[in-house]
Parts: sequence; structure tokens; C-alpha cells
Amino acid sequence: MSLQERKSKKSVQSDEEKAEIDQFLKNAFDCCMMCNGFYGGSFGQPVCSTCHLFLFSGDINNEDGEAEVFVEKADSDDSGTEEPGAEDDFYTQPELGVKTVRAIVSHKADKLAERLTCLTVARDRGNVPEGLIDSLPPEVLLVVFKHLDDISLWTAGNVCRRWRQILDGETSEEEWKHFIQLRWPLFIPQYKVKCWKIIYTNLLNSSPCRYCLESMMLQSTPPIEENSWRHRRLRSELKTLKMDPPEGIQATPLDRHCCHWQASITGPHGSPYEGGIFLLYLQIPQSYPMRPPKVRFITKIFHPNISRHGDVGLDSIHHNWSLALTISKVLISIQSLLTDPFINVCMEPTIGRVNRTQRSEFDRIARRWTWKYAMHDFMMPCLVDLKGV
Repeated sequence: MSLQERKSKKSVQSDEEKAEIDQFLKNAFDCCMMCNGFYGGSFGQPVCSTCHLFLFSGDINNEDGEAEVFVEKADSDDSGTEEPGAEDDFYTQPELGVKTVRAIVSHKADKLAERLTCLTVARDRGNVPEGLIDSLPPEVLLVVFKHLDDISLWTAGNVCRRWRQILDGETSEEEWKHFIQLRWPLFIPQYKVKCWKIIYTNLLNSSPCRYCLESMMLQSTPPIEENSWRHRRLRSELKTLKMDPPEGIQATPLDRHCCHWQASITGPHGSPYEGGIFLLYLQIPQSYPMRPPKVRFITKIFHPNISRHGDVGLDSIHHNWSLALTISKVLISIQSLLTDPFINVCMEPTIGRVNRTQRSEFDRIARRWTWKYAMHDFMMPCLVDLKGV
């Protein structure tokens, strides 16, 4: 390969990296990172709703994309016409000719079936008169709005000026404060808040994936024995976290059975994340501590080992889980990962290359992201422009 061809190839790679970094710096993603828009728009999220149902399980006892175990009868050379004898009666010997198969279909077959039907079957748009929604009286809209959750209310307020005015008149600042305390219980502002709705907006826009943030409050809790090994261990870990928490780390359960947790990690001193408070969502399976917790960031962060969806590329919570590990130790490992990223294998290869070849540029972008997304507790609402990064 000639010198000119090498320069041309390097220039193309540099342009591709710059384009991908520019995509990171946008407030909204152009398309789904998984299907590249094949299943439809992602509405600014890193993963579209269809891919999210396929790939990220809402069941704490299933791995992402893994379905339940079902039983399939194997072929035993039985035509089905023979009358079973007493010695081989299939009612008394159900285990014969049976094998266990792990399905590779989705964990949410009902929702996926509905979604795939919508994507594959042509439907009539319907004869909705133009201007019908605009002609609805405020009383009807208020009845509809009363059935919405907080994220849906915020989204409805951004549809049009009329809806925003109606919702602003009916939703008080105390209600927005209550919404924040439910969604982000570890968020504690260090200044006098004048407008809780602005804080709510900033926290919502700082989340990598809105689908995960929505499901965090809608998770079902399986029945768990109060005296189980899991329950006793989690209670012990929670007591340790409250009495002697690691520096810069907090964690609290969101439900009575400690299936869903929220944690916060303070950016390490001397790193580009210094001063930031990064929130994480943890799902603790019923088989814990035999299986690791699922951990995701719910605060955007510019890091090679953390995907744009918020997933953490830490080996100890995927393949090298050990019974000796605890929630506290997992959070400490993630905190140390912020200081010393592992760039040989990255969740985001482009960010890893920037970290390896342009460390000062990486630090500058990561610092700007920390200011914009992870310092809402100290910095009053202000505009941090990432275009000039």
C-alpha cells in the first residue's frame, strides 16, 4: 500500500470517528444503534422500542434476550397409536423421552408479537377529521392527562403550546418535586430550587435510555421468602452500605424485597468525571448471589466501557461473577473503571480510540458531559453547549 493510500485510508477513518463522536454529542440519536432504523424510528433514544423489547429483559430473573425454559417432547419412535401398558404408562413416567430446551425467543412474547404485527401488517390510517385533537375541550384533556404517569405528562407538555399551558396550570411544583423523589431518590440539590419542572426536565434528558427509566418504576416484584439466603444477605449488605458506605458511593432499594435498587457514584478525584454524581439502576435477580445483578447507568457518561444505552462493560458482572462479590464491591469496581478505563475491549470502540490516541480531547469531552448531565445537584439549570467540544 502506497503512502498516499495510507493517508487516504487514515483520513476516511478519522472522518468516520468524527461523525460518530458528533452523533454522541447530539441531544438525540438519529436512529437505533441495533437495527439502524430497520424497525422504525427511535425518537432520539439509542435503542428503538422494538429492539429494546428483544434485547433488554424486563424480568429480573431472565438474562437480557433470554426466554423461559420450556419442555419439549423428544422423538421416541412412538407413532402415537399404540396403547400404553402399565409398565410404560406415560402418565406414571412423564420423565421418559423428555428433554429441556432453552428457548432463544424473546422474553416478552406478547408485546413483541403485537409490535411485530404492527410492523408487518398494513393498516388503514383511519378517517380522523383534521383538527379533532385541537378541538377537544380542556375538560376532556384533563381527564385523559389524569391517567398518565410523570414521564408521559412531561412528554404531553411538549406536544404543543396549548397542552403545555393546560398541564402547567394543573401540575404544581410540589408534584414535580414528588415525581423527582420517586424517580431519583438519591438526587439531593445543594441549592434552593426555584422550578422543579426544569430540574425534572434536566434529569430526564440526562438519562441514556428513557425506556429503561420508565420500566424502572413499573417492574414487578416476584414472591420472595423473607428468611431466604438472598433476603438475609441483601439486608446485611444494605446495613453495611448505610453504616459504612464506601467513599463517594450510595445505594438504596426501591422496593420492599430489594429487587430494584438505585445507586450513585461520585466522579473520582483527578478524573474528567470529578464533581459529577452518576446514578445507576440495579436489578437483583431472585437467585442472587448465585447470579450477578444487572447494572445500568441512568446518567449519561462519555466512557469507552459504558455504552450509549448505559450498559456497563465490567467482566465481574457478566462472566466472572463470584459469590464473594457484593453490591458495594461492584459499585467500587465501576468507580475505579472511571479512573482507569479498559480500552483493549470497549463497549464503544470509537471512544476507546479517542481515549488512546487523543487523551486530552477525550478528557475535554468527558468533562463537558459531566458538567451537562451529572452536576444537576450543584449547578443551577444552565445551558451547556456540546457543539463546541
